[in-house]
Amino acid sequence: MNDNAERLPIETHPWQPWLPASSRVLIMGTFPPGAHRWSMDFYYPNPINDFWRIIGLIFSGDRDMLYDPKTRAFDLNAIKHLLDRKGIAMSDTVYKARRLAGNAADKFLDVVEPNDIAALLERIPMCRDIATTGEKAAMIAAEQTGTDVPRMGAYAETVFAGRDVRVWRMPSTSRAYPLKIDKKAAFYADLLRHAGIDGVTFDGV
Repeated sequence: MNDNAERLPIETHPWQPWLPASSRVLIMGTFPPGAHRWSMDFYYPNPINDFWRIIGLIFSGDRDMLYDPKTRAFDLNAIKHLLDRKGIAMSDTVYKARRLAGNAADKFLDVVEPNDIAALLERIPMCRDIATTGEKAAMIAAEQTGTDVPRMGAYAETVFAGRDVRVWRMPSTSRAYPLKIDKKAAFYADLLRHAGIDGVTFDGV
């Protein structure tokens, strides 16, 4: 890293991990966008990111189950209730970072300090599946778990943090990633079924 990069501010992740006691899967992105992109104070806050639309498709067939397109706002209370009820934990792979280009692109993110995935798993003892949403997150998780980065939609098995785990690589939910939302939802539905999450109704495309 050059001297100019070292002069850039270090950002700390703005949110605590969301770790329901019954969590069976831990979904991990990389790092949030800048606050000017947020429509709520929680994971995947950008209204043009399709993560919560994918979750809506998976559990109800309605991509707007957790989003109001008229107000361009997410229903944060409904999101948290769903995560708690289904046993889905949320965190990111990066705790501290510099934005080398001033945007949210992973390729311009300098990781200063990753999150400790083993420490997160200690707080959710039922969790056996770690899912990363994008290539950079997958690389960080692979480094910590000692696994290879799997192909899209697949997982690597290992013993980590005192338990057997599967480390998945999911497609990015950013619209910049060139895959239709239904096809992305099919990957995520398969993950959640493998993790034993109930109520998955999406059958794929």
